[in-house]
Amino acid sequence: MPDKRIRLTMLNVMGGAEFPSALDTHVQWGVGLLDLKDCIFGKGIADLDGRELHDAKRLIDQRGLQTYCLSSVLFVGEVEQGEEFFTREYLGRLPRLIEIATVLRPRFIRLLAAQTARRSDFTDSTDYLRRSHPWVFDVYGRAIDLIHAAGFEATIENETHRCIWARPAEIVSFFNELARPQAVKLTWDIQNLWQCGTFPSLDVYRQLRPLIAFIHVKGGQGETPGGPLKWSSSLEDASWPVAEIIKEVAADGVSPVICLNPSHGSPRPGVDYSNVFKGDIDFLRLAIPEIE
Repeated sequence: MPDKRIRLTMLNVMGGAEFPSALDTHVQWGVGLLDLKDCIFGKGIADLDGRELHDAKRLIDQRGLQTYCLSSVLFVGEVEQGEEFFTREYLGRLPRLIEIATVLRPRFIRLLAAQTARRSDFTDSTDYLRRSHPWVFDVYGRAIDLIHAAGFEATIENETHRCIWARPAEIVSFFNELARPQAVKLTWDIQNLWQCGTFPSLDVYRQLRPLIAFIHVKGGQGETPGGPLKWSSSLEDASWPVAEIIKEVAADGVSPVICLNPSHGSPRPGVDYSNVFKGDIDFLRLAIPEIE
C-alpha cells in the first residue's frame, strides 16, 4: 500500500524576501521542508558562493529544517537559441549546482522544461523537437545523468506561456524520448499547465500520474468554468478541483510532498491577499486529512 501521508513545502520566498526571516516563517507555520529557489542572500540557488552556501546551511540546521528541492531555473531558455547556448548556459552551470546540493542534501534538483518561440505553430512539441532540435533530448539526458550519478533525483517542471509542454501528451512523449524512468520524474505545476491551455482535472492527473514525483499547487480563477486563468486566488477559492485532485494524489502516493506556490493571475479587485499563503496551508491541512 502506498504511504498516503503528505508533507508540505513552499518556495522559500513565500516566507519573506530576507532568507533568515523566511526560514523563521517556515518554523512558525510548521513547514519543515524547504524548496529553495531565489532570494537566498539576494541570489538564486545556483549562484551562491562558498560562504553564502555554508551560511545558508547553518541557518537551515539551526532551525531544524530540511532541504527537499533545489529549484534551479536551468533550461528555461528557448530551444531556438540552439544547442551551444543550452550547453554553455545550463549544462555548464550544473556541476556547481550539484556541488551546492552535496552541502544542502535535497532529494530533488529541478530543471525547467524549455520554452519555444514557435509555441503557436504546432500542437505536438515532441514532434517539432525531433524534426528541428533533436539535440534537446541529448542535452537534457546528459544533465539528468550528471544529477543521478551524484546521488540526487532529477525532476523537470512545466513552465508557463511558451513552454514546450502545453498538453499531457507532449509531456508523456518527451519523457519517453528521454528513456530514463528511474532517473528523472515530473514536477507537475498544475496552474502552469492550465496557463498553457490545459485546465486541471482528474483526467489530466491520471494521464501524468506515472511520471509524477512532485506537485506544485497554486490557486487561480477563470472567468468561465474550465476557461483560461484570469484572477489570482487562494486555493480555497480556486476554480479547479483542488481537494479532489490532491486526495487522489494522496491515495496514489505519487507525491509525498506538495509544494505551495504563489498564484499567478491578476489581483481581483476588493480581495485581501495579505494572508493568502498561510491561508493556503490551513486550507490544505483542513481539507486533506492525509496532510501532516
